[in-house]
Amino acid sequence: MLIHTALYPKFHCTQKVKSVNSSVSESTTLKDVPFHSQMQNELNQLKKGVKDPLSSSNKFCFCCSRRHFMAALGAAALLPIHPSHASDVLSPADSMAMLNRLHPPRPDWYEEFYATAMNTSMKSYEVEIEGYKSELFANLRGQAKQILEIGIGTGPNLKYYASEGGTSVYGVDPNRKMEKYAQAAAETAGLPAANFKFLHAVSESLPLRDASVDAVIGTLVLCSVADVNLTLQEVRRVLKPGGIYLFVEHVAAADGTALRFVQGLLDPLQQAVADGCHFTRKTGKNISEAGFSNVDSRQVVLSTASLINPHIIGIARN
Repeated sequence: MLIHTALYPKFHCTQKVKSVNSSVSESTTLKDVPFHSQMQNELNQLKKGVKDPLSSSNKFCFCCSRRHFMAALGAAALLPIHPSHASDVLSPADSMAMLNRLHPPRPDWYEEFYATAMNTSMKSYEVEIEGYKSELFANLRGQAKQILEIGIGTGPNLKYYASEGGTSVYGVDPNRKMEKYAQAAAETAGLPAANFKFLHAVSESLPLRDASVDAVIGTLVLCSVADVNLTLQEVRRVLKPGGIYLFVEHVAAADGTALRFVQGLLDPLQQAVADGCHFTRKTGKNISEAGFSNVDSRQVVLSTASLINPHIIGIARN
């Protein structure tokens, strides 16, 4: 999710950022990191029926100034979803148990406040980035009928792709209060109600069958997820072979710059006031190392984004 820039002094970046295009010719595997490896071990135990996902062995790790949940995600229990088959969705109890491990419950007033703020405070940002999004989402025309958007929030992207006939959209977000705004955005975009389903879930544990969607969309999402690598693994899992992942993410400024210094200084506050958003993640590196067959991206600076610069915008093919 994005920040509330009004909480910070205006900071202008004078660094010139060149367009960057990168291609990954061969699939690469995720780098082994302690947290990711432990999560995978937990998942394997769950699949074998050895581990209880609600057991007391679930722990927090605060080593990175954020919560990392060492509990298994229960991915083996995930079932496909379709708008007309409610029985295909996880039971509320199972879904909530997994959600709570990666996104601990917030008070209703906070989630409502945050959803309302995101629905009303992003207009200038959306105006500036409109051209970039229009160009990016044009890649979906005639290519994608089953679309998943992770971190759909209030649905600002739906107008770019949801109006094409025959499109079905699944929108995932851990904040239930986003649902009414996303549904309204889908209706405004011309998407039939039967073709849109909001899923109260986390991106690290998607309730979708393997190879079930043509495209995954994520804008300003990887800054806030508990585990970036696991989220990207889930994106690849649910994508069909040859499917595409479209992304717009803000990343850390170049090391040694004044902007990077300020980002590091304010990062703990940013996480507290912006629902876990990080200023300093190097998300482009995560995406390029996630095992996609090809990644094309460029880097841009937005005048309305202040501290959350630069942005990377691109397409990764499964």
